[in-house]
Amino acid sequence: MNSPSISQSTQVAIVGGGPSGLLLGQLLARDGIDNVVLERRSREYVLGRIRAGVLEQGTVDLLRGAGVGERMDTEGMVHEGVGLASENRGFRIDFRALIDASVMVYGQTEVTRDLYQARDVIGGETHHEVENLRILDVDGTRPSLEFELDGKTRSLQCDFVAGCDGFHGVSRGTIPTDVLREYERVYPFGWLGVLSQTPPVDDELIYAGHERGFALCSMRRSDLSRYYIQVPLEDRVEQWSDDAFWNELRRRIPAEAAERLVTGPSIEKSIAPLRSYVAEPMHWGRLFLCGDAAHIVPPTGAKGLNLAASDVYYLWQALRRHYHDGDASGLETYSDTALARVWKAERFSWSMTRLLHRFPEQTAFDLRMMRAEMDYLMSSVAAQSALAENYVGLPY
Repeated sequence: MNSPSISQSTQVAIVGGGPSGLLLGQLLARDGIDNVVLERRSREYVLGRIRAGVLEQGTVDLLRGAGVGERMDTEGMVHEGVGLASENRGFRIDFRALIDASVMVYGQTEVTRDLYQARDVIGGETHHEVENLRILDVDGTRPSLEFELDGKTRSLQCDFVAGCDGFHGVSRGTIPTDVLREYERVYPFGWLGVLSQTPPVDDELIYAGHERGFALCSMRRSDLSRYYIQVPLEDRVEQWSDDAFWNELRRRIPAEAAERLVTGPSIEKSIAPLRSYVAEPMHWGRLFLCGDAAHIVPPTGAKGLNLAASDVYYLWQALRRHYHDGDASGLETYSDTALARVWKAERFSWSMTRLLHRFPEQTAFDLRMMRAEMDYLMSSVAAQSALAENYVGLPY
């Protein structure tokens, strides 16, 4: 890379303009902490990504505290329970009755849109379509980022770098390989998802386990539904017509839900692979990882965006204490604090995935254990309370 021709400085450089990077930027700006967001994609691309939208109470509170909760509170759907099913038999986990809590269904795309609009209002500096980004000197006292933008080479000096650039971003790779420890489980199946302009089959989500594989009935709005079925990793979207998808979904969900199902043309159809992944540590020098840059969960437990939000909360609080009180202890303990919650969420997502999916290597004994686990969950208030506590989100 040529010598930088344009140079500037900020307090916190945020790599990644998705919801975690934008939320951190919003919270820092409201505390008077200068920050610049660098995103390799266009704003239109970021807003075009289809993602899940089950928000834990902690995430909802954090968005409200960041001043971006007004539209969420107007358009979001409060869910006080969730449906589970096994071999077409369904039952409900009542969050309100069990633990007096709820979740909010509000799409990640809408969260990102609200955060972009808020950043526009405060005049936050955001650069899109950044190329050839390098993060330098994070093990020193003054990190810098070098990148190309609009055909020009630029340099950004900063106090700290927040790596919010996802699983395939550059931030995690900045940590030396002899420091970074990685833990991963890749699952032997994917989720085929369909978005349709149809009313949801139920007022709440339905997670269904079946001998043919997992299925999920979800929604984005009262007139926009999102459905998923488990498929082999080698399957391709082109193999699945809309009719084939709807027929397979009907086979896997409870009979009463199948009768209510309203079908229609797919607006979007894709297959997502599943993995569990954690990188340790989430902090090296003056670099701090947030969200998918540090961890991935299978979507079964609805934890991806929510884990990113809790990371952002811990880092925001640590930076706030550093700049306002001269207290660096939160920065020093950030990785341990965040990872303690990450591993609990990984455990829950893994257990839900194991409970509801069919694995190629399962024996007859394994299948009977799955059935026994579901039967116990149906009959035990204690088991349902534990599931509800984890699903609505553990405290920060």
